[in-house]
Amino acid sequence: MNEERQLQSLPQGFIPVMITPFLESGEIDYEGLRSLTDLYIESGAAGLFANCLSSEMYELSEQERIDITQAVVEQAAGRVPVVATGTFGGAIADQALFVKKIYETGIQAVIVISGLIAEEAESDEVFLQNALELIALTDDIPLGFYECPVPYKRLINSDVLEKLVATGRVVYHKDTCLDLEEVKRRLAVGHGHVFGLYDAYMVNAVDSLKAGAAGLSCIQGNIYPDLVVWIANHFDDETRQEDVAKVQQFFVDSMDLVHSAYPIIAKYSLQKRGFPISLYTRREVDPLTEDLKSQMDELLLDVEMLHTELGIESVFKKYLVQ
Repeated sequence: MNEERQLQSLPQGFIPVMITPFLESGEIDYEGLRSLTDLYIESGAAGLFANCLSSEMYELSEQERIDITQAVVEQAAGRVPVVATGTFGGAIADQALFVKKIYETGIQAVIVISGLIAEEAESDEVFLQNALELIALTDDIPLGFYECPVPYKRLINSDVLEKLVATGRVVYHKDTCLDLEEVKRRLAVGHGHVFGLYDAYMVNAVDSLKAGAAGLSCIQGNIYPDLVVWIANHFDDETRQEDVAKVQQFFVDSMDLVHSAYPIIAKYSLQKRGFPISLYTRREVDPLTEDLKSQMDELLLDVEMLHTELGIESVFKKYLVQ
């Protein structure tokens, strides 16, 4: 099984960073998680990123991290590949042990949090040494890197990334550098390898895709997944460039709102369209105010208008008719 998984690159397209549904008691809502997995896939997602920051991974126990990942893999049932975070700090040898453990759930690659491989004050040389040690200690397991903002955002510059990709073990990179020129440099060093860069910064979505990014891995997919899928499928359609520009501008205009009180606001947006999910979050975030709710209500009306203009049948339709 490991051999089969290691030879595969991740598909091009949208790979959502999954949120975790909770019951009002604070327990994980596994039925909701299975339904959410189906929702992403039905929207056209090319893969799934489970056990990530949007999943409130730092507020989960080690066993819960395994359990939610296992649940997503089982529900996906081979329809799309699943990746999941497998490093949570401590000695590199200890992190390697959990990488192996979570890989056994059946995921295609284990994601490494860049800010947990070296301290913020440590050099790129220390980061690279530690990352290569992790790679050496994790057999042939396919890996990915995520420049997560927590505990701190450690960017992996193209020179360092080139050395990591050269190992043949890095198949995924969730990019948060916010710099299109650096994205292009990263794509250049990944060329010719089984490697895909998935941009999280939707301001650069179209430009990044046109430069060669494999896809998008963004929080917006928890609010309007249909539009993220649409842009991933149409960014290079010469007959739809006016529509492409309109959707790209929508991403830019909605950037501040989708990041407000996140992930509560994402759960609210799902709830408003009939998806059965609680607003409960374990992570402490800014409150979802009545003003933010009103702004999101208006945004969702704009989303529906875009659906109509673009000919998209909303994935939420089946929830609204119940």
